[in-house]
Amino acid sequence: MKILICDKTEKEYIEQMRAAGLTVDVRDDITPEELPTVLPAYDGMVVRSRTKVRQALIDVCPNLKVIVRGGAGLDTIDHEYAKSKGIAVMNTPLANSKSVAELAIGYMLMMARSLYKASATMKADKWDKKSFDGDEIGGKTLGLIGIGNIGKEVARRAIAMDMTVVAYDPYVKEVEGIKLVSLDELLAQSDYISLHLPKTKESTGMIGAEQFGKMKKGVRIVNCARGGIVDENALYDALTNGQVGAAALDVFAEEPPVDWKLMKLDNVIASPHIGAATKEAQARVGAEVADKLIAFSKK
Repeated sequence: MKILICDKTEKEYIEQMRAAGLTVDVRDDITPEELPTVLPAYDGMVVRSRTKVRQALIDVCPNLKVIVRGGAGLDTIDHEYAKSKGIAVMNTPLANSKSVAELAIGYMLMMARSLYKASATMKADKWDKKSFDGDEIGGKTLGLIGIGNIGKEVARRAIAMDMTVVAYDPYVKEVEGIKLVSLDELLAQSDYISLHLPKTKESTGMIGAEQFGKMKKGVRIVNCARGGIVDENALYDALTNGQVGAAALDVFAEEPPVDWKLMKLDNVIASPHIGAATKEAQARVGAEVADKLIAFSKK
């Protein structure tokens, strides 16, 4: 099998695939314009969030048999269409979980203690100690929208820090040690809300003006899931009118953002989709990608 690596993948696991008999070419800087002319020669491809695999690309690749997404989501791939063409589509849902969970918890601590603002004042040569009376996250209620692999990792850490955790997930019936509630109940009860669900037709725009209106005044929002689940214009309004106290965002409807107004608010922390950007997560992704491709090639 000939495999094209379209996005960054750890070299150790590329060599592992080659040792197993796969022909692997690395083009981790390939552009969308180049893909339709290069990919038809390959049986499989490895992508991350940078490379989009849409219907038009699939249609010009009659030899394509497998697409492996290094990461949890499949929103960058027209996966149902690919499957209808007999192409296997796989992801690595466990590899990033701990890294994303740690970022979500870190964001909550940053908001609770205004660390982003405090650090900025120190860099500006200011000793503004009186402006930063924070609060503890222990004793607060964390609402998790989505309780899959990442949500469970967040819950485990939050419970260890003495938070009460509730969760909403229409696809989950029971989670040990966590109370499942309706979305409206979660919105009303939570001091912090963290999103951990895929972007689908059902979840796109699911948190908008109506939902913000049902939340506790001053609630803090974390989104390390996918952009577009939260209506960014509605979030901006809620942040500026005080309904939402602060937000921490790692993902955006457009990446990079077209409109940067959210990032300019004092009560917003933002990062450029780095939830999985740890050495440990990258190694786990590479290992899982290699395992899945090697196993597929032996079928």
